[in-house]
Amino acid sequence: MISVYHWDLAQQKGQWLDPRRLKEPAEGLQVNSSVIWIDLEDPDPEEERLVYQQFLPIHPLSLEDITKLRREPGALPHFPKVEEFRDYLFVIVNPLNQVLLEAIRKGEVQSLDPNVHVSTQLSAILTRKLLITHHYELLPSIEALKAFLFKHATQGHRGPDYLFHLILDAMVDQYAEVLDHFTDLLDDIETRVIHQPTQQLLLTLLHIKRRIIQLRKSLVYEREVLARMTRGEFELIDEREMVYYRNVYDHLVRFTELTESSREMVSDLMQTHLAAASNRLNEIMKVLTMISTIVLPMTLIAGIYGMNFPLWPDGEWPGSFWFALGLMAVTGITSFIFFRWKKWI
Repeated sequence: MISVYHWDLAQQKGQWLDPRRLKEPAEGLQVNSSVIWIDLEDPDPEEERLVYQQFLPIHPLSLEDITKLRREPGALPHFPKVEEFRDYLFVIVNPLNQVLLEAIRKGEVQSLDPNVHVSTQLSAILTRKLLITHHYELLPSIEALKAFLFKHATQGHRGPDYLFHLILDAMVDQYAEVLDHFTDLLDDIETRVIHQPTQQLLLTLLHIKRRIIQLRKSLVYEREVLARMTRGEFELIDEREMVYYRNVYDHLVRFTELTESSREMVSDLMQTHLAAASNRLNEIMKVLTMISTIVLPMTLIAGIYGMNFPLWPDGEWPGSFWFALGLMAVTGITSFIFFRWKKWI
C-alpha cells in the first residue's frame, strides 16, 4: 500500500494525494518548494517498481537492500546504515518487531517463537524535497507521523529531514519498553537462580541473551548512523534539524548502555546458575557419601558374620547375632558423631 503526503508551500496546506499521481515524474510534483512523503507499507513488486524505478530511480544496490526481506523471507533485516549518493541519502534502521512488543505486553515473551526476530527493517530515501519510507510490517512510528501530520499539517514545510527525525524519535522511544521488560525479568530470575537453578531457568536465560544480543547489534549500528547524521556529514540534513537528531542519538547512547548492562547481567546470572547447580550437586553428593560411609562398616560386619565357615569362632554363641547388630550400631553412631564433630554434616 502506498500513501502520499504533499505539502504545497504556495497554498500553505498539506494533503494526502492519490498514489496514481506517482506515475508523473518526481519533478512534476515537487513544484513551488513543495515537500512530499511517500510511505510504502508492505508493497508488492509493482508498487516498488513504480516508486523506485519510475518515480525516482535509485541505485540497484539500494533497491536490493530495500527489498531484502521480500527476497529472503525469514532472513535477518539489513543492519542499520547510511549512504550518500549523488542525488539522495539512503538510510536503513531497525525498528522493533511488533510481534515481540505484543508478546511483551501480554506477558508471553518467554513462549514466543525463537525464530521471531527482535527487529524489522525500515528503509528511507531522502532528497531536498522528498522522503520515501519502505517497510513490510505495520510500524507505530510511521503511524505516529501520519497522525502528527493530520493534527499539525503546517509542519510539513520543514522538510524531509525533519519528518524523518520524527519517525526515528518515535522508533527509538519504543526501545525503552523492551529494555524495561528485560530488566524486570532479569531481576525476577536473579531471586530464583540461587534457590531453584532449574534447567528451564537456564533455557530462559539463553533465550533472553539471544534477544539482547540481537537488540544490542541493532542499537550499536543505529548509534553510528545517528552519529554521522549529527556531525554535519550530509548536506541533506539541515543544520537546524541536527539538534533533533542529536537528541535521538543521546537516547540511543543511553539505551545501548542499558543493553550492554543487561547483556552482562545475563552472563553473570548464567555463571551464577551454573555455580548454584554445581553447589547443589555437591550437597547431594556429600549427603550420599556420608550415608555410604556410615553404612559401609555395617556392610563389612554383616559380610564377615555372614560367612558360614564350619569352624567359625563363636558360631555356637547364642548372643553373636545381637553382638553383630550392636557392633553395627556403634560403628554407625561413631561415624555420624565424627562427621558432625568435623562439621561435614
